[in-house]
Amino acid sequence: MRINRRKFLGASGALLQVQRSAAQPLPAPQQAHPGVWRFRLGAPEAITPVATRHYAPAAAGFAALPALTACPVSVSGSASRRGYLVRIPLAANEIVYGLGLVRIPLAANEIVYGLGLQLQSLIQRGLKKRLRVNADPKMDTGDSHAPVPFYLTTGGYGVLVDTARYATFYCGHKDRRGAPQPVTESVPAAIGQDALPAAYRRYRFNQATEVLVEIPEAQGVDVYVFGGPKMCDAAQRYNLFSGGGPLPPRWGLGMWYRVKNDYDQEEVVKLASEFRDRRIPCDVIGLEASWETHAYSSTFVWSKKYPDPARLVKSLATQSFRLNLWEHAFTHPDSPIYQSLLAHSGDYDVWGGLVPDFLDPEARKIFSGYHEKEHIALGVSGYKLDECDNSDFTGNWSWPEVSSFPSGADGEQMHCLYGARYQDTLQSIFEKRKERTYGLVRSAGALAAPYPYVLYSDLYDHKEFIRGVANMGFSGILWTPELRNANDPEDLIRRLQSVALSPMALINAWYIKNPPWKQVERNANNADRLAPDWESVEAKCRGVMELRMRLIPYLHAAFVRYQRHGMPPFRALVMDYPDDPATWAVDDQYLVGESLLVAPVVAGQSARNVYLPAGDWFDFWSGTRHPGKQRLRVTPPLEQIPIFVKEGSILPLAEATLHTADPAAFRLHAQVYGDSPRPTVLYEDDGSWRPSLAEVTLTWDGARESGAVSRSGSGGGPRYVVTTWKAVG
Repeated sequence: MRINRRKFLGASGALLQVQRSAAQPLPAPQQAHPGVWRFRLGAPEAITPVATRHYAPAAAGFAALPALTACPVSVSGSASRRGYLVRIPLAANEIVYGLGLVRIPLAANEIVYGLGLQLQSLIQRGLKKRLRVNADPKMDTGDSHAPVPFYLTTGGYGVLVDTARYATFYCGHKDRRGAPQPVTESVPAAIGQDALPAAYRRYRFNQATEVLVEIPEAQGVDVYVFGGPKMCDAAQRYNLFSGGGPLPPRWGLGMWYRVKNDYDQEEVVKLASEFRDRRIPCDVIGLEASWETHAYSSTFVWSKKYPDPARLVKSLATQSFRLNLWEHAFTHPDSPIYQSLLAHSGDYDVWGGLVPDFLDPEARKIFSGYHEKEHIALGVSGYKLDECDNSDFTGNWSWPEVSSFPSGADGEQMHCLYGARYQDTLQSIFEKRKERTYGLVRSAGALAAPYPYVLYSDLYDHKEFIRGVANMGFSGILWTPELRNANDPEDLIRRLQSVALSPMALINAWYIKNPPWKQVERNANNADRLAPDWESVEAKCRGVMELRMRLIPYLHAAFVRYQRHGMPPFRALVMDYPDDPATWAVDDQYLVGESLLVAPVVAGQSARNVYLPAGDWFDFWSGTRHPGKQRLRVTPPLEQIPIFVKEGSILPLAEATLHTADPAAFRLHAQVYGDSPRPTVLYEDDGSWRPSLAEVTLTWDGARESGAVSRSGSGGGPRYVVTTWKAVG
């Protein structure tokens, strides 16, 4: 790599020299893929996310990204009795890519993002995070049920530390003896001091620093660096390295509803019919724990409440519903696969059940074989994989870190990998049968992008849930701010709006008998004491769900781009606008696809501020044009979630159908924003395992005020038809 060393080190030169005197010689990176480099430090462990990965990199996608010839950042490391320490500088001035053809300014205040599902913070710079798998994180310490040892910076690169350990990330501002004294400057005016949470006011802007990563137990590690030059380019390279994003079946993008835990087969069928009669959009119905003969731990055997599951699946299918099953992996002694799994499980039980070693091929074969025969062969479309994380710190129910498994993994490594390897096990069934699925999981880690499983949480703070939607795009994960309960109808509707603009539109009514719009108070709901105005509340909820259904062609196209190019379909504003400091701390808004900016409202807010980045933006509801690079005060009515459409967009809106299989779902109303909009590309998808997607391009002739539709490629799915065109504003 050709770097002007004096310019690169800048004021931090002495600091980095001190660091390197205590570290191993700076290793030479090896190019792993275009724009991706690997640093091998010391002797890496055998069990890591990359070493145990299921999906190969999506190599074809790299070709569309900018060509880079040199690694954008240096990495060094050293071993100690504590484990292994990795050092990565946060650069002071600028780095020269290749032969100087591309220069990327990297201010010393480059901001760090990512590290997985961090619900309590967006910016990680200046914070210490221990990436410990924990289902119930109470503080902003790094605990998460989806910690990911990968971060991105506004400098335009990303770093993956390939470890299955509880690594500690010090994201800048640990001052070594002999280093220059810190220079603390005021927050850049573009951000505004009041815009930052108190914990973020210690950035020390314009001071060079470093990221320290301590990995316990290890005596070496592989570190992967993903070049840009833009922040979103680095995110795309990481997602492509992971295998590319998933392409959910269209039904997975519709509305989901999980029924009360103690429902029986006939109650499920009755509720499904009620949804159709009352015109409630829904594609997927989920069963909770009582479908099994025993849960906590699980038997995976249908209970007496479901005497004829094949008939249930068939009955739901006649009304275009799919069936999803809750489970966890801990295998009860009454399970038909218990004895077979004994030799392929860990040495500690959970809830009296085995912990299958999903790093062991034989364990995966036993587990998946039973699930295929008893569930998926009947028509079950997917799973909710619960409790595959760890609550050893709060609920004290999981296996300890001192556990051992036949594969050679210890308990800590297994906690870091269990969610992904559990998904591998069940995903192998759908791959074998050449069927697509979409489901839920409560744990994920590095390289999670290809999995068609969406994270959720038993925690329930609405603001944190919104932050999760903004945060997930930094780490290659999907997240739903699922709707469970609500304090009042306003809270119900505001939460449902966040759900409708997320990767999975999920209502989880596992502990209420009637749909929540009939009664939000739990005890009254279960006693069938319905609210007197429930039909009015239902109408408002129906409107939110219909918005979701109208956006499915747009969301589907965003997921196609995720699969092919690695671009996260949901992401924070800073991902697309890293050079605008005003976006750095925005954690209550996010981008959806290429054209939409969403700013959810929390119950109790009569108004909120929305930051609009560069360019003009149109209010989705009124069509009013607003110039960018400003903060806008909005007062949305309860029925509306603030949505803004980027100038130059063609937004395809479908008919609001009850399910995604309705032919009317392919009749589009194209809304045009601006005089010279960019073409919009949609994809016709037949739902097959590896669909050949026809590309449908929508274009607008501003001079003639007319739209056109063209097709390329072949696809066997239903064809889109644009029935109306409308120029907005």
